[in-house]
Amino acid sequence: MKKNNSIYYLAVVALVLLISGIYFIKTIGNPQGLLRVLPYICVGLGCSIFGHSMGEILNRLVMKKNPVAAKQLEIDKKDERNLAIANQAKAKAYDMMVILFGALIFAFSLMGVDIIMLLLLVIAYMFFLGYNSYYRLKYFKEM
Repeated sequence: MKKNNSIYYLAVVALVLLISGIYFIKTIGNPQGLLRVLPYICVGLGCSIFGHSMGEILNRLVMKKNPVAAKQLEIDKKDERNLAIANQAKAKAYDMMVILFGALIFAFSLMGVDIIMLLLLVIAYMFFLGYNSYYRLKYFKEM
């Protein structure tokens, strides 16, 4: 296996983000503007990045102690059947996301949500659909 220590640095950065976010939440008395949201973003990013990096670190430790299981896991990751199952699951999740996202945009528009929020949702929705169309055409030309 390739030796890569960047995951340890990522864990340290995540801890710094988490601790700094908590520190700013506790110390800033009356936040204004961006400071009202920034500490919470730091806490959220710190928690998610730290959780991902610790999971990867623990996975590496377990795989280092059990090389037979590591080899079997590597084979399972590259197995064509498992890849086909994963791709089919992604496709089903995407189909559900398109329907759910469209219904959510429609419901928000009927509720009279702020136009900026609605436009952000519509732009994200159109980005997903455009991304799908681009790759569909690209793969259609290749095959």
